[in-house]
Amino acid sequence: MDKETITAQLRTSRSNAKFPLHEHDSELVEQVLDLVRSHLEDKDPTIGQMQLRSDLNSALDGLISAEGAGLSGAMKAFKNIIEPSLISCASPRFLSFIPSAPSQASILFDAIVSAANLNGISWIENSGVIAAENQMLSLLATYAGLPPGAGGCFVGGGTAGNLSSLATARREAERRSISPRGDARYRVAVSDQAHSSVSNSLRLLNMEPLIVPTEEYRMTGIALRQAISSLHDDETLAAVVATAGSTNLGVIDDLSGIADAARDSGIWFHVDAAYGGGALFADAARPSFKGIEHADSLVVDPHKMLFTPYDCSALIYRDPSMARDAHTQHAAYLDPMHNNHEQEWNPSDYAHHMSRRARGLPFWFSMVVHGIDAYSQAVERTLEIAQYAARLIKETEHLTLLREPDLSIVAFRREGWTEGSYYAWSRKLQEQQLAFILPSRVGDSPIIRLAFVNPLTSFHLIDTILSTTEDQSP
Repeated sequence: MDKETITAQLRTSRSNAKFPLHEHDSELVEQVLDLVRSHLEDKDPTIGQMQLRSDLNSALDGLISAEGAGLSGAMKAFKNIIEPSLISCASPRFLSFIPSAPSQASILFDAIVSAANLNGISWIENSGVIAAENQMLSLLATYAGLPPGAGGCFVGGGTAGNLSSLATARREAERRSISPRGDARYRVAVSDQAHSSVSNSLRLLNMEPLIVPTEEYRMTGIALRQAISSLHDDETLAAVVATAGSTNLGVIDDLSGIADAARDSGIWFHVDAAYGGGALFADAARPSFKGIEHADSLVVDPHKMLFTPYDCSALIYRDPSMARDAHTQHAAYLDPMHNNHEQEWNPSDYAHHMSRRARGLPFWFSMVVHGIDAYSQAVERTLEIAQYAARLIKETEHLTLLREPDLSIVAFRREGWTEGSYYAWSRKLQEQQLAFILPSRVGDSPIIRLAFVNPLTSFHLIDTILSTTEDQSP
């Protein structure tokens, strides 16, 4: 068989090849879009119920097969097995953890990010996408008061942002020849209220925490200075992590005092504002963030208080070149990405990741559609809801407000309840599909914690929820 015949046969076989994975299926498109539409139109989705692992494993068993279950089988499995177990964190009734209430514009454009399979790793691949993401990073940096030139990238969440920021802080300490003696490890000052990801990041980076005690759950500059003065001569402090909106109680640290202490000690100043940073868009809350403008690095999660789908966290550096020095990966196939630092901006250079979806683009699209004022109004509404709840709690005899809310987390105790009472009350609310509220703890004491990020949460819902605490033993 001659070469021309072989080539012709190859062309014919390729043109006739069928790959169902990549064929357009109009019915599939319509059914999935109908499902998307139904979720978007449901402004108050049901809370749902957690299912037992054994039940779910049994129900899903056999669905993955050599032949596949087809579109009808897959849709049936989702609607009958998976969907009933969904606890919608976008529901106005979801008040645990830190919820997420993405705008419809951001949800729909997140679908475009997936449909276009946008890879947000480098400028050379998707320069327009990264320019749009950088516009959002610049906006957040401006609201935080950081100087022109501040920037970074979007990562999957505050945990990834904290890890990458502290890796940069460590690298900067090494660059400045600030090294621990002998086998000692770098220390990082953190409060006893810092997010769990901070201590985990330090463990991964072979660094040790210097725990700074808090006053009313808030780290102060004075306490930081006292902790620094207690260090031994062979201990080296590389950074301090302040919190602008703690996850459990929503407390904003003394950012100004901590910034001064960090500057005087010559250490990196990182601010974890993953939850609270969205409140920078609210005029009433912005003064509480005084000092954040001095941060060397900053994390803000738009998927929390800025109405963006999971997973979207903004990681911003005062001087991005320091992060680039810490994170840029080098390999022969990557070299074309780094030909011109003056023109490029590669998100892979500013965090520990490499491959990444363009997770900042839905945030950008929604902001362009609705404008800053709409975002500010929505954020301010969540703060108003928190203030309303706090006032009502103080007016209720059997409830004790733990502290005045800094932001949109309200914590309180129900007098006379045991820990079991709190959990029984939580289960009852979920069974009634009234709200999803899990108990938390402060020290050894159980508390009720309400986290508001959805402007659609109504005052009436708060009235109803608090009225259910009247039962002495739920």
